[in-house]
Amino acid sequence: MANLLYRLGRFSYQRRRLVAAVWTFLLVLLGVGALTLGGQTANTFSIPGTESQRALDALAKDLPAASGASASVVVQAPEGKTLMDPAVKAAVGTAVAKVGQVPDVVAAVDPFTSKAISPDGRTGLISVQFTKSADELPKATTDAYDELDALSTGDLRVVPGGGVVGAPPEIGSTEIIGVAIAAVVLIVTFGSLVAAGMTLFTALIGVAAGMAGLFLVTSVVEVSSTAPILALMLGLAVGIDYALFISSRHRSQLAEGMDPEESVARATATAGSAVTFAGATVVIALAGLSLVGVPFLTAMGFAAAATVLTAVLVALTLLPAMLGFVGKRVLPRRARKAAPSGEGFGFRWARLVTRFRVPVVALGIIGLGVLAIPTQDLRLALPDGASAAAGTNQRVAYDLASAAFGPGSNGPLVVVVKTPNAQQSNALTEQVLGTAKGLKDVVAVQPGPGSEDGSTRLVSVIPAGGPASEETSDLVKNLRDAVRPMEQNGATISVTGNTAVGVDVSNKLSDALPTYLIVVIGLSFLLLLLAFRSILVPLKATLGFLLTVGATFGITVAVFQKGWGAEPLGVDSPGPLVSFLPIIMLGVLFGLAMDYEVFIVSRVREEFVHGLHANDATVQGVGHGARVVTAAALIMASVFGGFILVHDPIIKTIGFGLTIGVLIDAFVVRMTLVPAVLSLLGDRAWWFPKWLDRITPNVDIEGESLRVRESGEDRKDLVEV
Repeated sequence: MANLLYRLGRFSYQRRRLVAAVWTFLLVLLGVGALTLGGQTANTFSIPGTESQRALDALAKDLPAASGASASVVVQAPEGKTLMDPAVKAAVGTAVAKVGQVPDVVAAVDPFTSKAISPDGRTGLISVQFTKSADELPKATTDAYDELDALSTGDLRVVPGGGVVGAPPEIGSTEIIGVAIAAVVLIVTFGSLVAAGMTLFTALIGVAAGMAGLFLVTSVVEVSSTAPILALMLGLAVGIDYALFISSRHRSQLAEGMDPEESVARATATAGSAVTFAGATVVIALAGLSLVGVPFLTAMGFAAAATVLTAVLVALTLLPAMLGFVGKRVLPRRARKAAPSGEGFGFRWARLVTRFRVPVVALGIIGLGVLAIPTQDLRLALPDGASAAAGTNQRVAYDLASAAFGPGSNGPLVVVVKTPNAQQSNALTEQVLGTAKGLKDVVAVQPGPGSEDGSTRLVSVIPAGGPASEETSDLVKNLRDAVRPMEQNGATISVTGNTAVGVDVSNKLSDALPTYLIVVIGLSFLLLLLAFRSILVPLKATLGFLLTVGATFGITVAVFQKGWGAEPLGVDSPGPLVSFLPIIMLGVLFGLAMDYEVFIVSRVREEFVHGLHANDATVQGVGHGARVVTAAALIMASVFGGFILVHDPIIKTIGFGLTIGVLIDAFVVRMTLVPAVLSLLGDRAWWFPKWLDRITPNVDIEGESLRVRESGEDRKDLVEV
C-alpha cells in the first residue's frame, strides 16, 4: 500500500492543476445535480415487518382515510371562559374551517363532535387527518399546518401539534462556531495561516462534494432528515483530521530538509496509509448500520460513510496537489530556515505514562468504570412532543394537551380489528373494547371508524402515560398479549399508531445491537490485524473502545435522561434517549476511536519496525503523534460540540455524546491507557503467529518498503515501483 500511495501522492503533486480541475468539475457537477434533481428528506421512523407497520400498510388498503398522518390542533379559551361561550365557540368554528383548508387535509373534526373537551371546558382538540403519510407530505403542507398558530385571537388560543407533523432539523449558524474553533486549533498547531487555511479548505471541499452527492440521491432513495447532519458532522471532523495528519507529516519532513515533492509523496505513503485504514474502519462501522435492517438507519449509515470516503479521497489526492501549490509556505517563516529542536510535551507525557504504567492503567479503568454506572438506567424511545424544543408549537401543544387530558392523549394506541365479515368484526370489536378497559394504565377506550364493508374496525386506546414512558411501552406489550388469543376464524388484531411504532422501533434496534457489534468489531479487528500484524494490539484497541463507550453513555444518560447539569445545555425536559442513538453512537465512536488508534499505534509500530526497543518505540510514537492527535481530537470535539447548540433534541444529544466520546477516547484511552498497556506488553504487543504471518498480506502501513528501496536503488527506480 505504501508504494501505491507514494505514486499517488507524487502524481497529485506533479499534476496538481489537473487534480484541482477534476475536483472542481466534480464539485460543480454534484452541486448542479443536487440543486436540480435533489428530493426531500423524510422525518419519520418506521421498520417494515413489525406488527405496527404491517397494520398501517393494511390500513392503506382497507381504510385509506385512517392510514395517512394524523395530528391534533389544541384550542384553549382564555381564563374565565370556556369553549362553549358564544364568541369562543365561533372562533373554534373558524379555526376548524381553516384547518380543513390546509392542503392534503381530508378531515378536521371539531372538539364538540369528538367530545375532546377537557373537564374544565377550557381546552379542546381538533382532530386532523391527512391523505398522506407524514414523510409524503410536501413542505407546503407542513408549513401551512405549522402556521395555524396565527389563528390565535383574544378569544381563542390555537396551537398545531402532533409528533408526525414537524419541520426536519435544519443546519444553522451555530455549527459555524465549531468550524471557527477548529480553524483556531489548526492555526495554533501549524503556526501558519497558509497551512491551517489549506487544511480547512480541502476538508470543506470534501464535505461539499459529499453533501451534494447525498442530496442528489434523495431523488431516488428515502433519506432521513437526520442523515445530512450526521454526514456533515463526520465529514467536517474526519476531513479536517485526515488532512491534518498528512500535512503534519509533510511539515515535519520539510523541516528536516526533505525535498517538497519527495516529502509529499512520502507523507501520502506513510500518514496516508494510516488515513486509509482509519477511514476504512469508520466506513465499515457506518455501512454496518445496514445490518440492523432499518431503512432509515441504512440510508443514514451509507450517507455518512460516503461522506467519510470522500474525505479520504480528498486527503489522498487533492491535499497533495494543494501542498504542491503552496510549497514551503506550509511552514512558518522561522521553520523554513532551521529545523526545530527539542522535544515537546508529547514525549514527556509518554515517558511519564510508561514509567507509572500500572497505576495509570488501574486508575484509567476504574475511573471510566465509575463514569459508566448511569448506563444501567438507559431507556430508549422515539422523540415526541415532550422532547421538542421549548417554545415550539409541537412542545406547547404537547404540554397543553397533557395538562388538560393527561400525557397519554398525545400518543393514543390504535387497535386494528380485521375479520372476514362485518358481523364478526362488530362482535370482536366489543371484546377488544372490554378487554382494553380492564388493562392497567388505560385511561379511556373508544370505538373508531370502520371500512365500507365493515370488515375492518378501529379501537382507540388512551394510555395513562406519555408516548415515551416505560408504562406505555409495557401497555403495548400487555395489550397485544391480551388480544392475541381472540385471533380466530380468520380474524387478525394488531396494535399500531405512532406510539406503537416507536415501541417496535426501539425493540428492533435493541435486538439488532449485539449482531451489529459482533460483525462491525469483528471486521475492524481483522482490518487492524492486517494493518499492525499483531493479535494483542487490535484486541487492546477493542477493549479500549468498550471503556470509551461505557463512560460516554454513562455521562449522556446522566445529563439527558436524569437531567444532571442539563439546564446549561438547553435541555429543559430530560427523558429517554432516542431509540437509534446507541447504535449510531456506537458505529461512529468505534470508527473514530480506531482513527486515533491507527494514528498513534501506526507511528509506534513504524519506530519498532525500524529498530527501536518496544518501550522506546512507544515513547517516540506517542511523542511524535501527540501534537497531531491532540489537535485532531480538539477539532473533532469542536465540530461535534457546535451541534450541541442546535435546538433539535436528537442532534443535540448526538453532538454531546460524540463530543464526550472523542475527548475520552483520545485523551484518556488512546494517549494514556494505550501507551501504558503497550509498555506493559513490551515486545509481546507485536507478537504474530508465524502461520498467520505467512498467509496475511503485508500492507506495509509503516512505509518500510520505501526505506528498503531508498537504501538499494536510486530515486527513479523508487518512483517506478
